[in-house]
Amino acid sequence: MRRNERIRKMAEKILEIKDLRAGIEEEEILHGVDLEIKAGETHVLMGPNGAGKSTLGNVIMGNPVYAVGGGSILFEGKELIGLSADKRAAAGLFMSFQNPLEVPGLSLEAFLRGAIRERTGKPVKVFAFKKQIEETLKLLNMDASYVERDLNVGFSGGEKKKAEIFQMLMLQPKFAILDETDSGLDVDAVRTVSKGIEIFQKNGGTLLIITHSTRILEALKVDYTHVLKDGWIVKSGDASLVDAINEHGFEGLG
Repeated sequence: MRRNERIRKMAEKILEIKDLRAGIEEEEILHGVDLEIKAGETHVLMGPNGAGKSTLGNVIMGNPVYAVGGGSILFEGKELIGLSADKRAAAGLFMSFQNPLEVPGLSLEAFLRGAIRERTGKPVKVFAFKKQIEETLKLLNMDASYVERDLNVGFSGGEKKKAEIFQMLMLQPKFAILDETDSGLDVDAVRTVSKGIEIFQKNGGTLLIITHSTRILEALKVDYTHVLKDGWIVKSGDASLVDAINEHGFEGLG
């Protein structure tokens, strides 16, 4: 790809949210969210408990528990509202969850093989798939036994979060939402997760990181920070906004 073409593509909006209102049943949680993210950018979403941060991630991903009351979610210029979560995943979206589900009887390797096949619509080439697994495990300093275990069954909290980052690197989505990926992790697990996110960034991945803690952000390049409060984005800024939140809290932002 020529340099000018590459620059043009990086400047394109990959996600555009306009006046998004959504909630659960009769309770509206998001009251008109506007957000734009360009390809290759990393955005951080912070805010107090109950502000609607996880709701926003789930609505973007198409979780059927949440109902959209208005607005639009454009991904690469195409409307996502009305599309099922699997179709959004096939389009290039990915979300890591606060509490990943356990799936007995399905190994992490088998899950990934099926997910890649669903996304590409093509059979998975075994040799290339195995090689990619080995290389990704090595990058994250993860033991090979991970992929043989049933998906998240018996995993510690840290193992589940590392497995989610492993999945992200294997699936290579265009846009990834990380919801409290650093929650409850020890220092070593945070280091592994941060390394995986940094690799994703360097490969041109686009990120929305939902977090309470700033530990995971220390080694990462952050383009924009947003504060969500009471279902609205009340403030946006660059990476320095994270420092302001650490110093003054959400109430002291003005």
